Amino acid sequence: MRNDFWKPLLWAVSFAILFLLASIVIARFTNAKITDTAQTIQAIGILVAMCMGGVLAHRRLQIFRTFEPHLTISHEVSHRFVSDNYVHIDITATLYNSSKVQVELRQGFYRLQLIAPYSDADIERLYKQVSHAEDDITYTDNQIQWTTLESMEISWKSGELFVEPGESHPETCEFLISKDVKSVMIYTYFYDQRFSQINTGWAATTVYDIK
Repeated sequence: MRNDFWKPLLWAVSFAILFLLASIVIARFTNAKITDTAQTIQAIGILVAMCMGGVLAHRRLQIFRTFEPHLTISHEVSHRFVSDNYVHIDITATLYNSSKVQVELRQGFYRLQLIAPYSDADIERLYKQVSHAEDDITYTDNQIQWTTLESMEISWKSGELFVEPGESHPETCEFLISKDVKSVMIYTYFYDQRFSQINTGWAATTVYDIK
């Protein structure tokens, strides 16, 4: 954060010095009046101050964050036994645009992971993943790497799907899993490619019991 703040400041100061030197050179070779040169320098100072005020407001006070895209995701899950061995589970992810700008959806991802049942040995192995390195493998996050049962990716063409500020869009995905599964973790992820430099995307996680 400190580097992100000082870098725009250094750029602004550099540009201010450049414009100041340019004004002096122009005034010298065009015989401009001192008052005109002073007014030019004053205008440059006001411009630099406005730019730095915007940088400060964004970096420190977060004033303009409401104009960045943001989705709030909620899950609605249901299931039913469709045979002696399989369960049908459907997941509706409701994508609510809680920002003040339009969001264009380009890609989404669903992942269904096994939470139960596991043997005690499997649970101990999973726990070791987040407690320390195992077998020369270092895990970079502190989340348990549950077994993935199913996953699905969806994508939209450019200009195909927009969510306006204050509106919602439901997106449903279906899976068939074994009746032996007792509990699952549902993970969904969506992103707007136009703002990939601002925000990598929006995700939600839900644990669901199958009874």
